[in-house]
Amino acid sequence: MGASIAENLAQLNGGLRSTGVRLRLEQRGERLGLRGPFPRRDGQPGLQVQRLSLGLPADPSGLKEALRQLYRLQAELDQGHFLWPTAPAAPATRAPELAAVLERFKAEFFAEPRRRRFPAGSRSTWSAAYLPYLRRLQALAAGPLGPELLEQVLESYPLASRSRQQCGTVLAVLARQEAIELPGDWAERAAGYGLHQAQFRQLPSDGAILEAVELIPNPGWRLVFGLMATYGLRNHEVFFTDLGGLDSDPDAVLRVLPTTKTGEHQVWPFQPEWVELFELRALGQRRQLLPPVCTDLGRTTLQQVGRRVAEQFRRYQLPFTPYDLRHAWALRTIHMGLPDTVAARMMGHSVTIHTRTYHHWITRRDQQQAVDAALARRSP
Repeated sequence: MGASIAENLAQLNGGLRSTGVRLRLEQRGERLGLRGPFPRRDGQPGLQVQRLSLGLPADPSGLKEALRQLYRLQAELDQGHFLWPTAPAAPATRAPELAAVLERFKAEFFAEPRRRRFPAGSRSTWSAAYLPYLRRLQALAAGPLGPELLEQVLESYPLASRSRQQCGTVLAVLARQEAIELPGDWAERAAGYGLHQAQFRQLPSDGAILEAVELIPNPGWRLVFGLMATYGLRNHEVFFTDLGGLDSDPDAVLRVLPTTKTGEHQVWPFQPEWVELFELRALGQRRQLLPPVCTDLGRTTLQQVGRRVAEQFRRYQLPFTPYDLRHAWALRTIHMGLPDTVAARMMGHSVTIHTRTYHHWITRRDQQQAVDAALARRSP
């Protein structure tokens, strides 16, 4: 006599547990489903244990198909691609089925030539910069996909916040794909990227940065801190940068590798003397002085590497975040008169983003230069 469905489920779930797969098969009535940590349905960050109905019969053929779907969904979860299935829209609305729309949106995102050139960075961008807003869209969807729903999603984020700006960008791309006409003031309403809130707080001064490094007892993480402070690197870029210039180049120029979020670019130290002060030269020949962080993008993501850095900042109770170091580096280049186009290239983002993010300080610099020039032309 063959094993029962319950026995087969127990055996399969035992095998899944032994191989580290976190999803489990379960039977509810006469149907099969999954149970395990999934993204929250309300669009908030994080995972929670939830059920996902597969609608498959609790028989041998259904069990085989359920296992196949489990592995597919686990892969989507591991890669940050998972989206909750969406119920079909009521026939009377003739609205496009949201699940199909989002699946097409994802396919077109990864099909772009520049995405294919940098697959690791694309996966990180999708999971960090796209998925949170698409999940919020799924959570709020109660009617047809149209301008009203997109506006509702946008307005669910605080004014003058980076999340609101990023949401506006993602939904604008989705609207173009689906030929949905957005309000004329969409860009203005979505504005929120950058340091609007940070203008009301004190970014770390050079002195505060030099004091904060003394709070880090681990020499490897002191080097991470030093690289970020001196070069304005993103969290993950520390571990995806060619450090050879610290040994061979008197100017200590670093090359951020093309596997990162924004591709290859070079960056100079500001302040240059910090290269010696933070003892960064040793990394030119001994990269292993950095903390042992997994950089195999077959097993991790850029986002996970960056999260590890942020966790260490919190662990050492540093008085500011990793991105505060990056912003402080940018302000340093502004005060020193580095052209915005050059600074933007070193930071690995566009001049538009650079100008928008640091508008307050760039405007002050340009006005001060104009005032100084006018005063210099005064008659004696």
